[in-house]
Amino acid sequence: MRSAVRSSLAALLLAAGTARAADTSNGVAIQGCLEAASRAYHVPPAILVILLNVEGGSLGAVSQNTNGTVDIGPMQVNQIWVPQVAAHWSTTKDRAYRALRDNFCANLEAGAWILRQGLDEAHGDFWEGVGYYHSHDPGHKQAYLRSVLQQVLRLRPHQPADLRSVAQQIIPLLPYRPAAPGRG
Repeated sequence: MRSAVRSSLAALLLAAGTARAADTSNGVAIQGCLEAASRAYHVPPAILVILLNVEGGSLGAVSQNTNGTVDIGPMQVNQIWVPQVAAHWSTTKDRAYRALRDNFCANLEAGAWILRQGLDEAHGDFWEGVGYYHSHDPGHKQAYLRSVLQQVLRLRPHQPADLRSVAQQIIPLLPYRPAAPGRG
């Protein structure tokens, strides 16, 4: 069973375009980092792959936001999290920032930890917690969940069996937008 899960994760990572990178400083493959972060924070590994794709960050990258903050690395960890991540890791803010920027596994681990914070805050509402990974603003959160849904649909043929119904779980959470009234 464990090898079936591993091969499903590998297929999902390859389909997502994430598996070609590795954290060469530690010699740890992305799949191992993904599995470790998933286990540590009790989040499905497939949602981490989906968030990596939605966020669209890359190792070493720092992206400027319109609100004056920056997002760091593959999981696009916002700089406002740096002090909390540093405390969580028992390190300095400068070291945490550099690890988030330059170490894939550290960035993924922090992203999984932040997601866990959102899931805990959402008190069992998984998709609310996923939305909190991005924003607490209802409009931004719903736009983010739409992006998550697009990635789920894109990766659907490659998903592990336990996440095949993700789209059906997200769609009902999106607000109903009736068609524009016709001219009568």
